[in-house]
Amino acid sequence: MDKNFALFSGSSNPSLAEEMAKFLDVKLGQVELKRFVDGENYVNYSESVRGLDIYIVQSTCNPQNDNIMELLIMIDAAKRAAAERITCVIPYYGYGKQDRKINDREPITAKLVAKLLGSAGAEKVLTMDLHSDQVQGFFDIRSDFLYASGPLMNYFTKKHGNKNLIVVAPDVGASKRARAYAKILGTEIAIIDKRRPRQNQSIVMNLVGDVSGKTALLVDDEINTGGTLVNAAEALLKNGAKEVYAIGSHGVFAGDALEKLEKSPIKEVIVTNSIPMKRKSSKIMVVSVAPLMAEAIKRMHENKSISKMLHQ
Repeated sequence: MDKNFALFSGSSNPSLAEEMAKFLDVKLGQVELKRFVDGENYVNYSESVRGLDIYIVQSTCNPQNDNIMELLIMIDAAKRAAAERITCVIPYYGYGKQDRKINDREPITAKLVAKLLGSAGAEKVLTMDLHSDQVQGFFDIRSDFLYASGPLMNYFTKKHGNKNLIVVAPDVGASKRARAYAKILGTEIAIIDKRRPRQNQSIVMNLVGDVSGKTALLVDDEINTGGTLVNAAEALLKNGAKEVYAIGSHGVFAGDALEKLEKSPIKEVIVTNSIPMKRKSSKIMVVSVAPLMAEAIKRMHENKSISKMLHQ
């Protein structure tokens, strides 16, 4: 990379940022990040960013509010230090599920966060596998969107192949994603119809598609509490599936999700390192998206096409 480029990391996912820096053959920029006794965040760049094209890596995962606020302060500090251009690299976009109003007097927080990034001084955003495509339209600044299907499918097919495989959407909302994976793998898809009697609880109602005697691959954008995947896996086995695997772009693993997955009939759960794993699990396999994101950053800096990279 040229001398006008700089890569910095927030505190949410420094290991991913370090890996990306290695692929870009650069050193992570030095920035002081700390929290005062009263809980307020503090940021100070330890080197000059004047006139630089800087990229700030920060997943806005749990604790979402702290990570978002730290990112906003990093943007403001870089802007005030005369950075030429500021790009937010957000492997996991927090609040992405709050993308529409379901009940009266609710916010659309996914759009609010997008507006905050632009208001703070960011000129570009690079993120991966948003919860829904409509969130793409919430950004008023230039935005590029990556998909983890390539790295995830590379891992799965090398280890398990695609013989006698069927891709399964754990709910209707994931059907578009399931079709994309099925197209890559050259397989059929099945869709599980579920309902939610209350928040973070799901009940399987129907299964559309024939999974009898097949290896089922559940695909979703994120794995949160794990309840949807566990219920889906049990339903698939009851309907004759031989075995069940699961893929999620983002491993949120909220609450007792890991315990649920450990006890479930799912053979393996594959996620990316968009969110750092705080606890280990024998069923979880983490696939790195550092090469994908590093290549996208390189192309953005050099004003080259990202879509060509995604369609390779």
